[in-house]
Amino acid sequence: MAHPVTTQTAQRPTPVQGLTATGVTVRFAGLTALQDVSLSVGRGEILGLIGPNGAGKTTLTNVLTGFQRHGGAVAVDGQDVTGWSPQRLAGAGVRRTFQNVRLFTGMTVAQNLEAAALGVGLSRTAARTDTAALLERFDLSGHADDDAAALPYGLERRLGVARALVGEPRYVVLDEPAAGLNETESDELLSRLRAVPEQFGCGLVVIEHDMRLIMRLCDRLHVIDHGRTLASGSPADVRANPAVIEAYLGAAAAQHPDAVPGAGVPEVTRHG
Repeated sequence: MAHPVTTQTAQRPTPVQGLTATGVTVRFAGLTALQDVSLSVGRGEILGLIGPNGAGKTTLTNVLTGFQRHGGAVAVDGQDVTGWSPQRLAGAGVRRTFQNVRLFTGMTVAQNLEAAALGVGLSRTAARTDTAALLERFDLSGHADDDAAALPYGLERRLGVARALVGEPRYVVLDEPAAGLNETESDELLSRLRAVPEQFGCGLVVIEHDMRLIMRLCDRLHVIDHGRTLASGSPADVRANPAVIEAYLGAAAAQHPDAVPGAGVPEVTRHG
């Protein structure tokens, strides 16, 4: 008696959602800046990237946003984007800020936002609509017609973050958004960044030395040192990690575990 032949349809693997880096390695003239680093951030999540100066944070930021060639792979919601240009990645919803804000000079605050929106492919009408919404959400409406170059420093950095959020990005990488801010300005930035994933539906990667901000802001932390992953996990797990304390947070975190690590501790500087 012949048995019926059962044909099984192959199940395609579900694409991994998120901005992911897998096995990333970067070398400069024999110097290894990153060695086999892997991380991921999902939509609606805030990932903090921390480590000493010279650890490789900016290099990894450049990899994630298309500014640095590398070994390994980068993917956006399951699509391999390795080797994509910054412009193509921005069009696919991966945006970034820089340590220095790089505002468009000779333009108003509103024109800075509108130009960024046009640059990622929005129509002029959509760019104006997006600009108006961002001005309101970041409390910049009263400065819309001001020369962006004349803004106070705290508002300048706020505009830089707002500009990265034009056109409904999927993932935004913020490179030291709190650099140079005082404690009050840092707290205000914290409250605005906390709201971004829910308001915009995107994931955030935040590179920052302000431990007072980063420990309260992020869902997870990824620590790199000498170009390698040192630790990853919740802020509580990371701040209790002996290797992280030794390499970055310093003795104050070990001696005062209830304090916010890094607060009042001089930033670690490494040359090379």
